[in-house]
Amino acid sequence: MAAEKAAGGAKGKRLIIKIGSSTLTTSESRIDYEYMEGLADQVARAKAAGWQPIIVTSAAIACGLEALGIEKRPTDMPSLQAAASVGQGALSTAYANAFAKHDILTSVVLLTRRDTADRTAYLHARDTLNRLLELGVVPIVNENDTVSVEQIRFGDNDTLAALVACLIDADLVVIFSDIDGLYDANPHTCADAKLIERVERIDRDIMAVAGGAGSTVGSGGMITKIKAARVLMVAGIPMIICHGRRADAVVDAVAGRPVGTLFTASEKPHEITPKKLWLALGDSVRGSVLIDDGARRALVERGSSLLCVGVRAVEGRFDAGDIIDIKDGAGLIVARGKAAFASDEVELACGRSREALEANRLLAPLAERPLIHRDELVVFE
Repeated sequence: MAAEKAAGGAKGKRLIIKIGSSTLTTSESRIDYEYMEGLADQVARAKAAGWQPIIVTSAAIACGLEALGIEKRPTDMPSLQAAASVGQGALSTAYANAFAKHDILTSVVLLTRRDTADRTAYLHARDTLNRLLELGVVPIVNENDTVSVEQIRFGDNDTLAALVACLIDADLVVIFSDIDGLYDANPHTCADAKLIERVERIDRDIMAVAGGAGSTVGSGGMITKIKAARVLMVAGIPMIICHGRRADAVVDAVAGRPVGTLFTASEKPHEITPKKLWLALGDSVRGSVLIDDGARRALVERGSSLLCVGVRAVEGRFDAGDIIDIKDGAGLIVARGKAAFASDEVELACGRSREALEANRLLAPLAERPLIHRDELVVFE
């Protein structure tokens, strides 16, 4: 079913296009206006075919440095945020001018994790984007680098693109890269590397070739795209990674023609609600727990809640109500959800049976309630 969503043409289909700085700028880190005009032409053709596009963009800082005449990228946060403040206006103007030639109006939507970690703000952002699409506007979404600091940054616009896609229940996400897609080895160092045209399940092998833990073949930046694809596949939203400067990449993608690597799940593994998608992407992860094989089977095969007795170790510090990752014995993230207990409490439960927890008056609540309830849990497998 997800594969069919990637085929284009029907009116009202939602399209997310993510463009990074390396695609949007020249080798001198200046905006490539000719490229932007070509992109606007492709988006206009997609709109004419019935799609409603949203562009998730980078390059505000690069634009600001260009406007300020600063050739070397600063390392201090105030200078970077000042550049973003100047550059956001220049970037927005460049998009507006390129799309105006096609009588398309653009808008600016700036987000931080603070906006999406709050459930109410998350829903307001969704309503705004939906209304802009209804009005025929092409929203230009970017992280608000002027005010973002480490604690509230998305960290990469691949995550932001996945978040926006889940916000509006997109039909297709196209991620522009500096290579043609996901390869079975690093194409920059391996001449025999082959493009993987279709991925239906993100397993250890896929994470490894993308640059996951212990990998020696992944190319820079690919791992964040795979992590975004992992969430989108759970949500039933197809995602394509392709070269951003491939001719007619957007047009071919919405028409269902082969472009780069297509990530599409054959079916949703478990019931996915908007709240669960918000849990998966809307707030930053505070820590993680490692679970045993029995707990993993209960999560993946039966869609169960996570119980403390299935936890073998705790990584990081988190409080009750924080979002945490759930890892299997090999360290692969299999799920994410909202913890009902703090890390200190969970550590006390590690290695104890249910009976042992129930017999301890201080630890009894950890036996009576799940660490993460299935309604607040997203399983990635």
